[in-house]
Amino acid sequence: MQLFRSILIAGALAITMHALPALDAVAKKPVRKTALKTWLAPEFSAKSVQGGAVSSRTLAGKGYIVNFFGSWCPYCRKEIPDMAALQEKYEKKGFTFIGMAYRDNEQSMPDFIREQGINYPVVMADEAILDSFGRHVSGGVRSVPALFAINRDGRLLSVIIGAQTQEEFERIITETMKKPVR
Repeated sequence: MQLFRSILIAGALAITMHALPALDAVAKKPVRKTALKTWLAPEFSAKSVQGGAVSSRTLAGKGYIVNFFGSWCPYCRKEIPDMAALQEKYEKKGFTFIGMAYRDNEQSMPDFIREQGINYPVVMADEAILDSFGRHVSGGVRSVPALFAINRDGRLLSVIIGAQTQEEFERIITETMKKPVR
């Protein structure tokens, strides 16, 4: 009986370890790269889950944050209400969030968007998008949440791997919306 229990426990652990590889992709401690204003923002073009076209070109002149997230990530889920509230507050002032669903299920994403009250475009992050943004992160985009802040001049202001508070988001949004220095 003891042998049977040991085998059962070992099997359950093996299944659990195999079933949760995406959890390795959760950023546990924020890492920040700032003062990148000389770098142009990563280029991308995609159709949002909600149906609209989203691209770095259509965002020209706006401040925006591209936020890589996973519906499976607890830190990402915690950020979403703050992002939705800030989207509502700053959208008319020329700012937007762009959600990039990382390692996620495209079929269940519309339900997740509705359930979470997401009011900004969400794109399924494909290899081209991951490559475009990943060149600004050592080893590429491998952890979520991962934030890329772009100013109105199309310059990358900061890259932050890890969860943000509403106050931190608001500070970053303010930076993205500053008038470009000419």
